[in-house]
Amino acid sequence: MADLQEASVTLPSDPASVSVARKFVADVVREWGLPAGSDAVDTIRLIVSELATNAVQHTFGQSPTFTVELELERDDRLRIGVTDSHPRWPQRLPAAVRQDNGRGMVIVRSLTAANGGKLTVTPTEEGGKTVWIALPWAARASG
Repeated sequence: MADLQEASVTLPSDPASVSVARKFVADVVREWGLPAGSDAVDTIRLIVSELATNAVQHTFGQSPTFTVELELERDDRLRIGVTDSHPRWPQRLPAAVRQDNGRGMVIVRSLTAANGGKLTVTPTEEGGKTVWIALPWAARASG
């Protein structure tokens, strides 16, 4: 395997782009070796869905696009990044908060932790941020 495999897509900050982002990541990770319909593909799709939804809904028109990046590192870690140009970082809600929306990062943090991963947020040079998820690459165990 190469030292690093990469794929990315930049999409308009529009609700229709969320399903495009989900399909993009599912297609890429299947191409890289995850079995279609596996729990790992479903988890990655759900994480990207939540992060893309946040990029669309919570940037208040200040980010005309968002970018989804995938990096498969030689150390068998998959890094997923969702970048937008809005300066506000995701807010941590208490687990006990009861509301109909705003639970995306709770879901992302939970899925990331449950799968042995790590979540970080980094600023971009343009004043936005990238939410990064690093997960163990499940294809080695399943292949």
